Amino acid sequence: MIRYGTNPIAWANDDDQTLGAHIPTDQILSEAAEIGFAGIEGGHRWPADPQALKELLGRHRLVLPSAWYSLELCARSVEEEKQAIQPHLDMLKVNGCSVCIAAECSNTVHGSQVTPVSQRPRLSAEEMATYGARLEEIAQFTAEQGLTLVYHHHMGTIVESPEDIDALMAATGPATHLLFDTGHCYFGGGDPAEVLARHAPRVRHFHAKNVRDDIMNQVRKEDLTFLEGVRRGVFTVPGDAEGAIDFAPCLQILADTGYEGWLVIEAEQDPEVRDPVKYQTLGLTTLRDTARATGLDRG
Repeated sequence: MIRYGTNPIAWANDDDQTLGAHIPTDQILSEAAEIGFAGIEGGHRWPADPQALKELLGRHRLVLPSAWYSLELCARSVEEEKQAIQPHLDMLKVNGCSVCIAAECSNTVHGSQVTPVSQRPRLSAEEMATYGARLEEIAQFTAEQGLTLVYHHHMGTIVESPEDIDALMAATGPATHLLFDTGHCYFGGGDPAEVLARHAPRVRHFHAKNVRDDIMNQVRKEDLTFLEGVRRGVFTVPGDAEGAIDFAPCLQILADTGYEGWLVIEAEQDPEVRDPVKYQTLGLTTLRDTARATGLDRG
C-alpha cells in the first residue's frame, strides 16, 4: 500500500528555525490534513512525549510516518549510539512507525550558517567500510525492535554524492536500508532514476523533493552554505514548473520493484515567499497522479 505524507519543514524549518517561526503548530497540522496527507514526519515543534505526539497528530487525523535521527557514529562507539538512539526508537514505536530515518551528523555542515556545503566531510574507502560495518550494527539493533533503519543521504554530510550512496550500500549489510531522496540525489550530482535503479530493492522510504537548477547553480558558483540555498529556494515540490526533476521514472522503478510504504513530500522553502498550502497541494496532486499513472498506487 502507498501512503502520502509531508514534512513540517515546508511550514517551519528545523535547521533555520526563523523560517516559519510565525506559523502556529496547529495551523501546520490542520493544513496538512486538509490538503489530504495521511501523515506528517517529525519536526522540532512536536511534543517530546511520544504519547502526546500521537494524540496531537490524531486530533488532526494524521499519523507519524517516521522522524529524523542524527547519528554520531563518527564520534562515539556503537554501544554509546545504541543508548543514545533508544529514546527515539521508543517514540517511533509508540507512534506505530515501521522505519527509523537516520543520517550521520557528528561532522555535517548542512546546518552551518558559515561553512559552505562544498566543505562537507568525506570518508576514504577504508573509512566508509568501517563506518558501514558500525552502521549495520545499529541497523540490526533497530531491526530487533521492529524498526527498519533507512539511511538518509543528504547534502553537507558524508553520504551526499551517488558514489557515496553506492559506497554506503556496499559497506552495509541486509539490515541497513535506504531513504531515497530525489532532491538530495540530484543536488549531490546524480540522476535520481539512475541511482534509484541501482538501489531500489533496499529502499524502504521515499522523499519526493524537487530542485530549482538556477538556485542550485548559485550555491555551487558562489560557494554558499546549504542553508543559504534553502533560503533562496533551491528546493521545491513535484509538479513545480521551476523544478528540474521528472518523478515518473523514479515512481516507475518503485512500482516495478514492488515498493510499498510512504511517499513523503519533503520540500523546505521559505513559507513567506512560497505558500505551503499552494505548494504542498501541487506536490500531492502531482505525486498521486504520477503514482497512479505508473501503477505504483493501485488505489
